[in-house]
Amino acid sequence: MTDIVINQSVAILCDGNNIERSIHEMSKSKKAMINFDQLIPKLLNGRGLNRLIYFREGKSISGKFAERLHQNYYGSVVPCHKSADIPLSIKATQLASKVDTIIIMSGDSDFVELVTHLKAEGVRVEIASVRQTTAKILMDESDHYHEITNDDWFVYKGLKKSYKKHES
Repeated sequence: MTDIVINQSVAILCDGNNIERSIHEMSKSKKAMINFDQLIPKLLNGRGLNRLIYFREGKSISGKFAERLHQNYYGSVVPCHKSADIPLSIKATQLASKVDTIIIMSGDSDFVELVTHLKAEGVRVEIASVRQTTAKILMDESDHYHEITNDDWFVYKGLKKSYKKHES
């Protein structure tokens, strides 16, 4: 049997506030962060990444985070005026003709109509989220569900600087 090469183009659109709230709730820590280096390869499963866009409400987006997303995945962070629902939905609709699969990282039932629309356009739609905070209808409507577990996040401890006098 010959090896089959899966040549699928995938866009990952992340509702940052929804995912952050979910992992903060599950980890009982406001310092929990998604480990993209662990999660992205798991979501792609050998498929090609076309876009990675992280939508986030509010101004407090870490410049380092945006830089790492860009350096590692050519990803971008999109600050949103209010919720990510509308900007994410617009981007997903724009990308529908350019990719084979769209992975929506969110458990928000507001995306059910978007999932239905994208599937009608011939796009495979997958959901990636924390199961306990995800609307069942969203999982049911999607073509595939990826559970985000505690293996996919870490709790940021911060860097403690120690100042020791240099002894010669």
